[in-house]
Amino acid sequence: MNVKLLVSALLLSTVAVPALAEEPVFDPQAVRAHVTFLADDLLEGRDTGSKGYDIAANYVASQFIAMGLKPAAADGSFFQKLTVREARLDGAPKLALTYGGKETVLSDTAQVLVRPSLTDAKVAIDAPLVFAGFGFDRPDLGFNDYKGLDVKGKIVVVLTGFPKGTPSELGAHLNSDKAMMAMKRGAIGVISVPTIEDTARRPWDKRVTMFDGPAKGWVGADGKAFTRTTGIKGGATLNPDAAALLFAASGKSLDKIRSEANRTGGKPKGFAMKARASLSYAQTWKDVVSENVVAMLPGSDPAVAGEFIGMTAHLDHIGVHGKGEDMLHNGAMDNASGVATMLEVARAVAKEKPRRSVMFAALTGEEGGLIGSDYLARNPVVKGEVVGLVNFDMPVLTYMFSDVVAFGAENSTMGKVVAEAAKKAGIKLSPDPMPEEGLFTRSDHYRFVQQGVPAVFMMTGFEGPGEKAFRSFLKDHYHQPSDDLKLPFNWDAGALFAKVNYYTVMGLANGAERPQWYAGSFFGKEFAPGAAKAADPGK
Repeated sequence: MNVKLLVSALLLSTVAVPALAEEPVFDPQAVRAHVTFLADDLLEGRDTGSKGYDIAANYVASQFIAMGLKPAAADGSFFQKLTVREARLDGAPKLALTYGGKETVLSDTAQVLVRPSLTDAKVAIDAPLVFAGFGFDRPDLGFNDYKGLDVKGKIVVVLTGFPKGTPSELGAHLNSDKAMMAMKRGAIGVISVPTIEDTARRPWDKRVTMFDGPAKGWVGADGKAFTRTTGIKGGATLNPDAAALLFAASGKSLDKIRSEANRTGGKPKGFAMKARASLSYAQTWKDVVSENVVAMLPGSDPAVAGEFIGMTAHLDHIGVHGKGEDMLHNGAMDNASGVATMLEVARAVAKEKPRRSVMFAALTGEEGGLIGSDYLARNPVVKGEVVGLVNFDMPVLTYMFSDVVAFGAENSTMGKVVAEAAKKAGIKLSPDPMPEEGLFTRSDHYRFVQQGVPAVFMMTGFEGPGEKAFRSFLKDHYHQPSDDLKLPFNWDAGALFAKVNYYTVMGLANGAERPQWYAGSFFGKEFAPGAAKAADPGK
């Protein structure tokens, strides 16, 4: 036997066949440990700009350090600092409606709700009213609510939501863009009236609770709060009961208009109202400093290391407020569970050498209007380009799930990666079970979508016990003090959620091609018109 030849052959075979990488093990108790710390009473609900939030931010940064990740902020730290403005009403707002030769003054929250302005210390507008249906000005998409209407210098009255039968993600986007569409038509104010569907989902008393708190937004280097709708000087939401007389004065029945809007495809037509409105209110401002906690893992392939896959989860919650014995909102599920699973995915990814670089971000100000994500998306910290993003927000971990939902999956090639990741984790990918909620536009990933970045936002699915558990959480615990550690957490579900997200992130980071919008995706065409597109599935 030639021993030298045998040894040489063995060595060559060792080089030719690399050792298989070990599958990561996700420890349920590690997820539990993160949630237990982040949802503790000592952090007082992690409100943006609070000491409790700062403690949580330092906790996340310490975890990034232990993983060996690199700080990504411009000053060489893990903290991207930003100024957040909190605006509160200074006294009761006043909405004076003039119709039928009489003036009706509304100021009670039972009739009218006003969000304070972030840009003007005092608001005072007086103008004629024009009803514009749902307020959609996109003839290219079949929405032409402003046809024949002159709203320049006027206040537009619109219904909340979007026409029934509209794809939920498209409708949610257009709904969030109403003020922008009104501004482009020359309007100076917007008054919203809830639809029948919206009222059923959010009765007026719940809407009052939602408005109880400051408006928030990030402040630029010039000291001015950022806004996309500089021309809209004021706005309000009007109780349908109070709005009925306003419509009647123009010879229109609000009940009939709302009933038409409640039918599939119903699009009430607009008209110039025989009325005008005077809206005035003042606010006080408080600016606080908060931070996004951002780290990165450099890619191993120089050809694509400048392409980043982003992982985001909001770290903030809504703090201490309200009435009753327990006013502390711990935010255990929203979003300590999301941060906890993101950290465990980050720990596993940090042990690998993915081709593309990965950015990890725990974000501030989500509850105030996706503030930290908007700031990060518009003020990038990585020296490269974020080409795809996975967002972790409020996975409901009270049951062992057998499917996941990935909002946005159908819009880009990321959907195929998520489906493969779910299969690898022993579960499946399901379609959106709550299209009426428009969830795709309501979490941090959407601010990156608006900058042209394909993204997915995953949640635990509705199969088996899922729907009952998820809807129960939304009904009884969402944004309530009871979202705390006394919930029946299933920590094994937390480990499984981390696993499917790990496979997703690694699939994107090691993929042959960067994520691409599908050619037929509205969001790809709207926000990344010049980007290369993938052929639509099945074509």
